[in-house]
Amino acid sequence: MTLRTLPLLDSVRRPSRRRAADTAAQRLAVLLGGAGVLHFVTPAPFDSQVPHVLPGSPRTYTYVSGVAELGLAAGLIVPGTRRLTGAAAAVFFVAVFPANLQMAASWLQSEKTSTAMKVGVVARLPLQIPLITQSWKVYRDAR
Repeated sequence: MTLRTLPLLDSVRRPSRRRAADTAAQRLAVLLGGAGVLHFVTPAPFDSQVPHVLPGSPRTYTYVSGVAELGLAAGLIVPGTRRLTGAAAAVFFVAVFPANLQMAASWLQSEKTSTAMKVGVVARLPLQIPLITQSWKVYRDAR
């Protein structure tokens, strides 16, 4: 019997992983809920992020992603749906990455965008990784 298979250690490890998943879910819910509300309160900045290759109105994509973010936030709050929603949130963060790339490209090409904002929009791109990993942690460790 190894330390890894001792029942006592396993029971000690699981609650702390679940607490960490609960905390990650709560943080993600606040982030997604806030972003979802912003999609409706100030949609224009989100419209400009919609990749130009997508058909239809950018505003439609803005509203659809806002609804998705609000739905994910709600699903992360409810413990019974947290696991499934964690996986869905990870997929969502991967799916919206092209919008982040579009925003970065647009800002880098714009003469109206300050150097600080250009640096910020590029520095923001790798932040998608912890959002994906935290979402997956919720999926993996939620009750």
